[in-house]
Amino acid sequence: MHRPHPPPPDSVVVIGAGPAGLTAAHELVRRGARVVVFERDAGVGGLARTVRYKGFRFDIGGHRFFTKSQVVQDLWHEVLGADFLRRKRLSRIYYGGRFFDYPLRPANALFGLGLVASLRVLLSYLRVRISPVRPEVTFADWVTNRFGRRLYRTFFETYTRKVWGLSPDAIGADWAAQRIKDLSLREALVHMLRPARRRGRGRVPRTLVDEFYYPRFGPGMMWERVADLVTQAGGAVRTNAGVAALHHAHGRITAVDVEVDGRRETVRAGQVISTMAIRDLVGALTPPPPPEVTAAALRLKYRDFLTVALVLDVPDLFPDNWIYVHDSGVKVGRIQNFKNWSPDMVPDRSRTCLGLEYFCWEGDELWSMADADLVRLAAREIGIIGLADPASVVDGTVARARKAYPVYDHGFQEALSLVRTYAAGFSNLQLVGRNGMHRYNNQDHSMLTAMLAVRNLYGERHDLWAVNGDATYLEAGEGAADSSMDPGADLRRIASSQPRVPTPVAVAREP
Repeated sequence: MHRPHPPPPDSVVVIGAGPAGLTAAHELVRRGARVVVFERDAGVGGLARTVRYKGFRFDIGGHRFFTKSQVVQDLWHEVLGADFLRRKRLSRIYYGGRFFDYPLRPANALFGLGLVASLRVLLSYLRVRISPVRPEVTFADWVTNRFGRRLYRTFFETYTRKVWGLSPDAIGADWAAQRIKDLSLREALVHMLRPARRRGRGRVPRTLVDEFYYPRFGPGMMWERVADLVTQAGGAVRTNAGVAALHHAHGRITAVDVEVDGRRETVRAGQVISTMAIRDLVGALTPPPPPEVTAAALRLKYRDFLTVALVLDVPDLFPDNWIYVHDSGVKVGRIQNFKNWSPDMVPDRSRTCLGLEYFCWEGDELWSMADADLVRLAAREIGIIGLADPASVVDGTVARARKAYPVYDHGFQEALSLVRTYAAGFSNLQLVGRNGMHRYNNQDHSMLTAMLAVRNLYGERHDLWAVNGDATYLEAGEGAADSSMDPGADLRRIASSQPRVPTPVAVAREP
Protein backbone atom coordinates (compact mmCIF):
# COMPACT_ATOMS: atom_id res chain seq x y z
CA MET A 1 0.00 0.00 0.00
CA HIS A 2 1.39 3.42 -0.95
CA ARG A 3 2.01 5.64 2.06
CA PRO A 4 1.73 9.38 1.30
CA HIS A 5 4.64 11.68 2.14
CA PRO A 6 4.21 14.05 5.06
CA PRO A 7 3.53 17.65 4.02
CA PRO A 8 6.67 19.56 2.97
CA PRO A 9 8.36 21.70 5.62
CA ASP A 10 7.65 25.40 5.46
CA SER A 11 10.29 27.87 4.19
CA VAL A 12 13.60 25.99 4.38
CA VAL A 13 16.70 28.18 4.39
CA VAL A 14 19.89 26.49 3.18
CA ILE A 15 23.13 28.30 3.99
CA GLY A 16 25.85 27.63 1.42
CA ALA A 17 25.75 26.49 -2.22
CA GLY A 18 28.47 23.85 -2.09
CA PRO A 19 27.87 20.11 -2.58
CA ALA A 20 26.03 19.70 0.73
CA GLY A 21 23.84 22.78 0.45
CA LEU A 22 22.85 22.19 -3.17
CA THR A 23 22.19 18.50 -2.53
CA ALA A 24 19.84 19.47 0.30
CA ALA A 25 18.07 22.02 -1.91
CA HIS A 26 17.76 19.51 -4.75
CA GLU A 27 16.26 16.88 -2.47
CA LEU A 28 13.85 19.43 -1.01
CA VAL A 29 12.48 20.78 -4.29
CA ARG A 30 11.98 17.24 -5.54
CA ARG A 31 9.67 16.75 -2.56
CA GLY A 32 7.81 19.99 -3.18
CA ALA A 33 9.32 22.10 -0.39
CA ARG A 34 9.89 25.85 -0.63
CA VAL A 35 13.62 26.49 -0.33
CA VAL A 36 16.05 29.35 -0.69
CA VAL A 37 19.85 28.90 -0.77
CA PHE A 38 22.11 31.74 0.31
CA GLU A 39 25.73 31.73 -0.93
CA ARG A 40 28.17 34.48 -0.04
CA ASP A 41 30.40 33.89 -3.08
CA ALA A 42 29.63 34.95 -6.64
CA GLY A 43 29.28 31.36 -7.86
CA VAL A 44 28.16 27.96 -6.64
CA GLY A 45 30.15 24.85 -5.81
CA GLY A 46 32.10 25.95 -2.74
CA LEU A 47 35.41 24.11 -2.67
CA ALA A 48 34.13 22.01 -5.57
CA ARG A 49 33.74 24.98 -7.89
CA THR A 50 35.58 25.28 -11.19
CA VAL A 51 37.41 28.51 -11.95
CA ARG A 52 37.42 29.86 -15.52
CA TYR A 53 40.34 31.87 -16.84
CA LYS A 54 40.59 32.86 -20.50
CA GLY A 55 38.88 29.65 -21.55
CA PHE A 56 40.98 27.45 -19.23
CA ARG A 57 39.27 25.69 -16.33
CA PHE A 58 40.82 24.55 -13.07
CA ASP A 59 39.68 23.13 -9.73
CA ILE A 60 40.23 24.41 -6.24
CA GLY A 61 42.14 21.20 -5.63
CA GLY A 62 41.46 18.11 -7.73
CA HIS A 63 38.03 16.59 -7.07
CA ARG A 64 37.66 12.90 -7.77
CA PHE A 65 34.07 11.65 -7.90
CA PHE A 66 34.18 8.28 -6.16
CA THR A 67 31.71 6.76 -3.72
CA LYS A 68 30.42 3.46 -2.38
CA SER A 69 26.98 5.06 -1.98
CA GLN A 70 24.64 4.07 -4.79
CA VAL A 71 22.25 6.92 -4.05
CA VAL A 72 25.04 9.47 -4.50
CA GLN A 73 26.33 7.73 -7.61
CA ASP A 74 22.82 7.75 -9.08
CA LEU A 75 22.43 11.46 -8.48
CA TRP A 76 25.75 12.26 -10.16
CA HIS A 77 24.85 10.26 -13.26
CA GLU A 78 21.33 11.66 -13.33
CA VAL A 79 22.63 15.23 -13.31
CA LEU A 80 25.44 14.92 -15.86
CA GLY A 81 24.67 11.86 -17.97
CA ALA A 82 27.23 11.52 -20.78
CA ASP A 83 29.23 14.46 -19.42
CA PHE A 84 30.23 12.35 -16.41
CA LEU A 85 33.50 10.81 -17.58
CA ARG A 86 35.16 7.68 -16.23
CA ARG A 87 38.87 8.36 -15.79
CA LYS A 88 41.96 6.32 -14.99
CA ARG A 89 43.91 7.46 -11.95
CA LEU A 90 47.62 8.13 -12.26
CA SER A 91 49.46 9.87 -9.43
CA ARG A 92 52.99 9.97 -8.07
CA ILE A 93 54.96 11.30 -5.12
CA TYR A 94 57.93 13.60 -5.64
CA TYR A 95 60.49 13.22 -2.88
CA GLY A 96 64.25 13.67 -2.71
CA GLY A 97 64.54 14.51 -6.38
CA ARG A 98 62.77 11.30 -7.46
CA PHE A 99 59.26 10.30 -8.49
CA PHE A 100 57.52 7.37 -6.81
CA ASP A 101 54.38 5.74 -8.16
CA TYR A 102 51.42 6.08 -5.86
CA PRO A 103 49.93 3.57 -5.08
CA LEU A 104 53.29 1.91 -4.59
CA ARG A 105 54.59 -0.55 -7.17
CA PRO A 106 57.39 -2.97 -6.27
CA ALA A 107 59.98 -2.19 -8.94
CA ASN A 108 59.47 1.55 -8.74
CA ALA A 109 59.72 1.59 -4.95
CA LEU A 110 62.86 -0.58 -4.90
CA PHE A 111 64.66 1.39 -7.59
CA GLY A 112 63.59 4.70 -6.06
CA LEU A 113 64.53 4.03 -2.44
CA GLY A 114 67.21 1.44 -3.16
CA LEU A 115 67.38 -2.09 -1.81
CA VAL A 116 69.05 -1.15 1.49
CA ALA A 117 66.56 1.64 2.26
CA SER A 118 63.64 -0.62 1.32
CA LEU A 119 64.86 -3.31 3.72
CA ARG A 120 65.19 -0.70 6.45
CA VAL A 121 61.60 0.42 5.80
CA LEU A 122 60.42 -3.19 6.13
CA LEU A 123 62.40 -3.76 9.34
CA SER A 124 61.04 -0.52 10.78
CA TYR A 125 57.51 -1.67 10.00
CA LEU A 126 58.09 -5.11 11.59
CA ARG A 127 59.54 -3.45 14.67
CA VAL A 128 56.45 -1.30 15.21
CA ARG A 129 54.16 -4.28 14.62
CA ILE A 130 55.88 -6.03 17.50
CA SER A 131 55.89 -2.95 19.72
CA PRO A 132 53.32 -0.39 18.51
CA VAL A 133 52.93 3.12 19.88
CA ARG A 134 50.31 3.10 22.62
CA PRO A 135 48.12 5.00 23.10
CA GLU A 136 47.60 6.45 19.61
CA VAL A 137 47.20 10.15 20.35
CA THR A 138 48.79 11.98 17.43
CA PHE A 139 48.87 11.73 13.66
CA ALA A 140 52.51 10.63 13.97
CA ASP A 141 51.50 7.79 16.30
CA TRP A 142 48.75 6.56 13.97
CA VAL A 143 50.87 6.59 10.81
CA THR A 144 53.92 5.08 12.53
CA ASN A 145 51.85 2.13 13.73
CA ARG A 146 50.70 1.37 10.18
CA PHE A 147 53.80 2.22 8.13
CA GLY A 148 56.74 2.14 10.50
CA ARG A 149 58.75 5.11 11.71
CA ARG A 150 61.18 5.18 8.78
CA LEU A 151 58.47 5.35 6.11
CA TYR A 152 56.56 7.88 8.18
CA ARG A 153 59.61 10.15 8.31
CA THR A 154 60.39 9.61 4.63
CA PHE A 155 56.99 10.30 3.10
CA PHE A 156 54.48 11.56 5.67
CA GLU A 157 56.24 14.01 7.96
CA THR A 158 57.27 16.70 5.45
CA TYR A 159 54.01 16.61 3.51
CA THR A 160 51.94 16.79 6.70
CA ARG A 161 53.84 19.89 7.81
CA LYS A 162 53.14 21.48 4.43
CA VAL A 163 49.44 20.71 4.44
CA TRP A 164 48.69 21.69 8.03
CA GLY A 165 51.46 24.11 8.95
CA LEU A 166 51.80 22.11 12.18
CA SER A 167 54.02 19.39 13.55
CA PRO A 168 52.43 15.94 13.05
CA ASP A 169 52.64 15.62 16.83
CA ALA A 170 50.19 18.53 17.11
CA ILE A 171 47.56 16.83 14.93
CA GLY A 172 45.16 14.32 16.43
CA ALA A 173 45.06 10.68 15.35
CA ASP A 174 41.39 11.25 14.42
CA TRP A 175 42.39 12.94 11.18
CA ALA A 176 44.44 9.97 9.99
CA ALA A 177 41.78 7.51 11.13
CA GLN A 178 39.12 9.36 9.13
CA ARG A 179 41.11 10.20 6.00
CA ILE A 180 43.58 7.33 5.56
CA LYS A 181 41.29 4.70 7.07
CA ASP A 182 42.29 1.13 6.15
CA LEU A 183 45.47 2.00 4.26
CA SER A 184 48.70 0.67 5.77
CA LEU A 185 52.04 -0.62 4.51
CA ARG A 186 50.59 -4.12 4.57
CA GLU A 187 47.54 -3.05 2.51
CA ALA A 188 49.74 -1.15 0.05
CA LEU A 189 52.02 -4.16 -0.40
CA VAL A 190 49.08 -6.54 -0.89
CA HIS A 191 47.57 -4.15 -3.43
CA MET A 192 50.76 -3.64 -5.41
CA LEU A 193 51.57 -7.38 -5.51
CA ARG A 194 48.06 -8.48 -6.45
CA PRO A 195 47.53 -9.05 -10.20
CA ALA A 196 45.73 -6.12 -11.85
CA ARG A 197 42.73 -8.29 -12.78
CA ARG A 198 42.06 -9.02 -9.11
CA ARG A 199 42.43 -5.51 -7.68
CA GLY A 200 38.75 -4.74 -7.95
CA ARG A 201 37.77 -7.60 -5.63
CA GLY A 202 37.07 -7.26 -1.95
CA ARG A 203 38.11 -4.27 0.08
CA VAL A 204 40.04 -1.52 -1.66
CA PRO A 205 41.03 1.48 0.48
CA ARG A 206 39.76 4.75 -0.97
CA THR A 207 43.31 6.07 -1.30
CA LEU A 208 44.13 3.23 -3.73
CA VAL A 209 41.15 3.56 -6.06
CA ASP A 210 42.42 3.17 -9.63
CA GLU A 211 39.47 4.81 -11.40
CA PHE A 212 37.09 7.66 -10.70
CA TYR A 213 34.47 9.81 -12.40
CA TYR A 214 34.94 13.43 -13.35
CA PRO A 215 32.68 16.02 -15.04
CA ARG A 216 33.71 16.99 -18.57
CA PHE A 217 34.21 20.64 -17.59
CA GLY A 218 35.28 20.15 -13.97
CA PRO A 219 33.39 19.68 -10.69
CA GLY A 220 31.76 23.09 -10.93
CA MET A 221 29.81 21.76 -13.90
CA MET A 222 28.02 19.33 -11.57
CA TRP A 223 26.98 21.96 -9.07
CA GLU A 224 26.04 24.58 -11.64
CA ARG A 225 23.66 22.01 -13.13
CA VAL A 226 22.23 21.12 -9.72
CA ALA A 227 21.67 24.82 -9.00
CA ASP A 228 19.83 25.12 -12.32
CA LEU A 229 17.64 22.14 -11.43
CA VAL A 230 16.78 23.73 -8.08
CA THR A 231 15.70 27.01 -9.68
CA GLN A 232 13.79 25.25 -12.46
CA ALA A 233 11.81 23.41 -9.78
CA GLY A 234 10.84 26.65 -8.06
CA GLY A 235 13.63 27.00 -5.50
CA ALA A 236 15.90 30.03 -5.23
CA VAL A 237 19.71 30.07 -5.28
CA ARG A 238 21.00 33.50 -4.35
CA THR A 239 24.71 34.22 -4.76
CA ASN A 240 26.62 37.22 -3.36
CA ALA A 241 24.32 36.78 -0.37
CA GLY A 242 26.26 36.22 2.84
CA VAL A 243 24.46 35.27 6.06
CA ALA A 244 25.21 37.90 8.70
CA ALA A 245 22.95 36.85 11.57
CA LEU A 246 20.71 34.03 12.72
CA HIS A 247 18.00 35.22 15.10
CA HIS A 248 16.67 32.71 17.60
CA ALA A 249 14.19 32.42 20.42
CA HIS A 250 12.85 29.55 22.52
CA GLY A 251 15.15 26.98 20.94
CA ARG A 252 14.37 27.82 17.32
CA ILE A 253 16.01 29.84 14.57
CA THR A 254 13.35 32.42 13.68
CA ALA A 255 14.97 34.49 10.93
CA VAL A 256 18.16 34.94 8.95
CA ASP A 257 19.80 38.26 8.07
CA VAL A 258 21.46 38.28 4.66
CA GLU A 259 23.78 40.95 3.26
CA VAL A 260 23.20 41.62 -0.45
CA ASP A 261 24.89 44.50 -2.30
CA GLY A 262 25.65 46.35 0.91
CA ARG A 263 22.12 46.14 2.29
CA ARG A 264 20.68 43.75 4.84
CA GLU A 265 17.56 41.64 4.31
CA THR A 266 15.73 39.58 6.92
CA VAL A 267 14.22 36.28 5.81
CA ARG A 268 11.88 34.20 7.96
CA ALA A 269 13.17 30.68 8.57
CA GLY A 270 10.94 27.69 9.20
CA GLN A 271 13.82 25.21 8.96
CA VAL A 272 17.56 25.84 8.52
CA ILE A 273 20.20 23.55 6.99
CA SER A 274 23.61 25.14 7.42
CA THR A 275 26.93 24.42 5.71
CA MET A 276 28.66 27.62 6.84
CA ALA A 277 31.75 27.17 8.98
CA ILE A 278 30.52 26.22 12.42
CA ARG A 279 32.76 28.87 13.98
CA ASP A 280 31.08 31.56 11.86
CA LEU A 281 27.62 30.20 12.55
CA VAL A 282 28.12 30.47 16.30
CA GLY A 283 29.42 34.02 15.82
CA ALA A 284 26.29 34.94 13.84
CA LEU A 285 23.77 33.75 16.44
CA THR A 286 21.64 36.58 17.85
CA PRO A 287 21.42 36.77 20.82
CA PRO A 288 24.92 35.34 21.28
CA PRO A 289 25.40 31.95 22.95
CA PRO A 290 26.98 31.54 26.39
CA PRO A 291 30.63 32.67 26.58
CA GLU A 292 31.95 29.11 26.88
CA VAL A 293 30.25 28.15 23.58
CA THR A 294 31.65 31.20 21.81
CA ALA A 295 35.12 30.42 23.17
CA ALA A 296 34.82 26.80 22.01
CA ALA A 297 33.80 27.90 18.50
CA LEU A 298 36.73 30.32 18.29
CA ARG A 299 38.98 27.43 19.32
CA LEU A 300 38.22 25.63 16.02
CA LYS A 301 40.84 26.29 13.34
CA TYR A 302 40.84 26.06 9.55
CA ARG A 303 43.68 25.67 7.07
CA ASP A 304 43.46 27.90 4.01
CA PHE A 305 44.56 27.14 0.49
CA LEU A 306 45.44 28.73 -2.82
CA THR A 307 45.88 27.43 -6.36
CA VAL A 308 48.28 28.98 -8.84
CA ALA A 309 47.11 28.04 -12.34
CA LEU A 310 49.92 28.16 -14.90
CA VAL A 311 49.36 28.09 -18.66
CA LEU A 312 52.32 26.54 -20.47
CA ASP A 313 53.03 26.64 -24.18
CA VAL A 314 53.60 22.88 -24.19
CA PRO A 315 51.08 20.27 -25.41
CA ASP A 316 52.06 17.46 -23.02
CA LEU A 317 54.16 17.50 -19.86
CA PHE A 318 53.54 14.38 -17.76
CA PRO A 319 50.82 11.72 -17.67
CA ASP A 320 49.72 12.09 -14.03
CA ASN A 321 46.39 13.49 -12.93
CA TRP A 322 48.22 14.93 -9.94
CA ILE A 323 51.57 14.75 -8.13
CA TYR A 324 52.11 14.95 -4.37
CA VAL A 325 55.17 17.04 -3.55
CA HIS A 326 56.69 15.73 -0.31
CA ASP A 327 60.02 17.43 -0.87
CA SER A 328 60.89 20.26 1.54
CA GLY A 329 62.95 22.05 -1.11
CA VAL A 330 59.83 23.67 -2.60
CA LYS A 331 56.71 25.20 -1.06
CA VAL A 332 54.14 23.62 -3.40
CA GLY A 333 52.19 20.71 -1.92
CA ARG A 334 50.37 19.20 -4.91
CA ILE A 335 50.38 19.72 -8.66
CA GLN A 336 47.29 19.06 -10.78
CA ASN A 337 47.45 18.50 -14.54
CA PHE A 338 43.90 19.41 -15.51
CA LYS A 339 44.25 18.34 -19.11
CA ASN A 340 44.71 14.80 -17.82
CA TRP A 341 41.52 15.02 -15.75
CA SER A 342 39.53 16.01 -18.82
CA PRO A 343 40.86 17.24 -22.18
CA ASP A 344 38.01 19.78 -22.28
CA MET A 345 39.47 21.67 -19.30
CA VAL A 346 41.97 23.18 -21.79
CA PRO A 347 40.60 25.09 -24.82
CA ASP A 348 43.87 24.95 -26.78
CA ARG A 349 45.28 21.40 -27.08
CA SER A 350 48.73 22.82 -27.85
CA ARG A 351 48.91 24.14 -24.28
CA THR A 352 48.80 22.71 -20.77
CA CYS A 353 47.25 24.08 -17.58
CA LEU A 354 48.82 23.09 -14.26
CA GLY A 355 47.39 23.88 -10.84
CA LEU A 356 50.06 24.29 -8.15
CA GLU A 357 48.49 24.05 -4.71
CA TYR A 358 49.86 25.89 -1.69
CA PHE A 359 48.58 25.33 1.84
CA CYS A 360 48.64 28.41 4.04
CA TRP A 361 46.97 30.44 6.78
CA GLU A 362 44.87 33.42 5.77
CA GLY A 363 47.06 36.49 6.14
CA ASP A 364 50.41 34.68 6.19
CA GLU A 365 53.27 35.34 3.76
CA LEU A 366 52.01 33.01 1.04
CA TRP A 367 48.38 34.09 1.30
CA SER A 368 49.33 37.77 1.16
CA MET A 369 51.79 37.46 -1.72
CA ALA A 370 50.83 39.37 -4.88
CA ASP A 371 49.37 37.22 -7.63
CA ALA A 372 52.21 38.04 -10.02
CA ASP A 373 54.77 36.95 -7.42
CA LEU A 374 52.89 33.70 -6.80
CA VAL A 375 52.88 32.97 -10.53
CA ARG A 376 56.65 33.55 -10.64
CA LEU A 377 57.14 31.31 -7.58
CA ALA A 378 55.09 28.51 -9.12
CA ALA A 379 56.94 28.76 -12.44
CA ARG A 380 60.26 28.59 -10.64
CA GLU A 381 59.22 25.55 -8.60
CA ILE A 382 58.09 23.46 -11.59
CA GLY A 383 61.60 24.10 -12.92
CA ILE A 384 63.21 22.97 -9.66
CA ILE A 385 61.15 19.77 -9.68
CA GLY A 386 62.01 19.23 -13.34
CA LEU A 387 58.47 19.13 -14.72
CA ALA A 388 58.83 21.99 -17.20
CA ASP A 389 61.04 24.88 -18.27
CA PRO A 390 59.82 28.02 -16.42
CA ALA A 391 60.27 29.89 -19.71
CA SER A 392 57.38 27.87 -21.17
CA VAL A 393 54.91 29.56 -18.77
CA VAL A 394 52.94 32.10 -20.81
CA ASP A 395 50.22 33.06 -18.34
CA GLY A 396 48.92 32.41 -14.85
CA THR A 397 46.34 33.35 -12.27
CA VAL A 398 45.59 32.68 -8.59
CA ALA A 399 42.47 31.45 -6.76
CA ARG A 400 42.30 31.57 -2.96
CA ALA A 401 40.05 29.44 -0.75
CA ARG A 402 39.36 30.27 2.89
CA LYS A 403 38.63 27.55 5.44
CA ALA A 404 39.47 24.73 3.04
CA TYR A 405 40.41 22.21 5.73
CA PRO A 406 39.05 21.92 9.29
CA VAL A 407 42.03 21.33 11.57
CA TYR A 408 42.07 18.28 13.87
CA ASP A 409 44.55 19.62 16.40
CA HIS A 410 44.72 18.72 20.07
CA GLY A 411 41.63 19.88 21.91
CA PHE A 412 39.39 20.32 18.87
CA GLN A 413 37.16 17.39 19.89
CA GLU A 414 36.21 18.91 23.22
CA ALA A 415 35.54 22.30 21.61
CA LEU A 416 33.46 20.74 18.84
CA SER A 417 31.51 18.62 21.29
CA LEU A 418 30.52 21.71 23.25
CA VAL A 419 29.39 23.56 20.12
CA ARG A 420 27.54 20.47 18.86
CA THR A 421 25.58 20.23 22.08
CA TYR A 422 24.55 23.85 21.93
CA ALA A 423 23.56 23.69 18.25
CA ALA A 424 21.54 20.52 18.85
CA GLY A 425 19.29 22.54 21.16
CA PHE A 426 17.77 24.33 18.17
CA SER A 427 14.90 22.18 16.99
CA ASN A 428 14.92 23.55 13.43
CA LEU A 429 18.68 23.73 12.74
CA GLN A 430 20.79 20.99 11.14
CA LEU A 431 24.51 21.17 10.40
CA VAL A 432 25.81 19.42 7.28
CA GLY A 433 28.92 19.33 5.08
CA ARG A 434 32.61 19.73 5.75
CA ASN A 435 32.77 23.13 7.42
CA GLY A 436 29.22 22.94 8.71
CA MET A 437 30.26 20.00 10.89
CA HIS A 438 33.99 20.74 11.16
CA ARG A 439 34.66 17.29 9.74
CA TYR A 440 37.09 16.47 6.97
CA ASN A 441 34.37 14.97 4.77
CA ASN A 442 34.75 13.96 1.18
CA GLN A 443 32.22 15.29 -1.31
CA ASP A 444 30.01 12.19 -1.09
CA HIS A 445 29.98 12.32 2.71
CA SER A 446 28.85 15.94 2.59
CA MET A 447 26.07 15.02 0.17
CA LEU A 448 24.93 12.16 2.39
CA THR A 449 24.67 14.40 5.44
CA ALA A 450 22.46 16.71 3.37
CA MET A 451 20.26 13.84 2.15
CA LEU A 452 19.77 12.59 5.69
CA ALA A 453 19.02 16.10 6.93
CA VAL A 454 16.21 16.39 4.39
CA ARG A 455 14.82 13.01 5.44
CA ASN A 456 14.83 14.23 9.02
CA LEU A 457 12.50 17.05 7.97
CA TYR A 458 10.04 14.42 6.75
CA GLY A 459 9.81 12.49 9.98
CA GLU A 460 12.85 10.20 9.85
CA ARG A 461 15.50 10.27 12.57
CA HIS A 462 19.11 10.10 11.41
CA ASP A 463 22.31 10.97 13.23
CA LEU A 464 24.16 13.13 10.71
CA TRP A 465 27.39 12.77 12.69
CA ALA A 466 27.46 9.05 11.91
CA VAL A 467 28.30 9.78 8.27
CA ASN A 468 31.98 8.97 7.65
CA GLY A 469 32.20 7.66 11.18
CA ASP A 470 32.70 4.02 10.21
CA ALA A 471 35.40 2.89 7.79
CA THR A 472 33.39 -0.15 6.74
CA TYR A 473 30.79 2.04 5.04
CA LEU A 474 33.35 3.50 2.68
CA GLU A 475 35.82 0.79 2.09
CA ALA A 476 34.02 -2.53 2.12
CA GLY A 477 33.09 -3.80 -1.30
CA GLU A 478 30.47 -6.11 0.23
CA GLY A 479 26.96 -4.71 0.44
CA ALA A 480 27.16 -2.41 -2.56
CA ALA A 481 24.58 -4.51 -4.41
CA ASP A 482 22.11 -4.09 -1.55
CA SER A 483 21.98 -0.32 -1.93
CA SER A 484 21.45 -0.63 -5.69
CA MET A 485 18.24 -2.52 -4.96
CA ASP A 486 17.16 -0.04 -2.30
CA PRO A 487 18.44 3.54 -2.79
CA GLY A 488 17.90 4.23 0.89
CA ALA A 489 19.83 1.22 2.17
CA ASP A 490 23.20 2.93 2.30
CA LEU A 491 21.65 5.94 4.04
CA ARG A 492 20.13 3.74 6.70
CA ARG A 493 23.36 1.79 7.11
CA ILE A 494 25.51 4.83 7.73
CA ALA A 495 22.87 6.37 9.95
CA SER A 496 23.20 3.39 12.28
CA SER A 497 26.98 3.76 12.53
CA GLN A 498 28.56 5.25 15.60
CA PRO A 499 30.07 8.73 15.23
CA ARG A 500 33.79 9.10 15.87
CA VAL A 501 33.45 12.50 17.54
CA PRO A 502 32.94 12.17 21.31
CA THR A 503 29.45 12.29 22.79
CA PRO A 504 28.44 15.92 23.40
CA VAL A 505 28.72 17.25 26.91
CA ALA A 506 26.13 19.29 28.75
CA VAL A 507 26.14 23.04 28.26
CA ALA A 508 24.05 25.79 29.81
CA ARG A 509 21.56 27.45 27.42
CA GLU A 510 20.01 30.87 27.50
CA PRO A 511 16.19 30.91 27.60
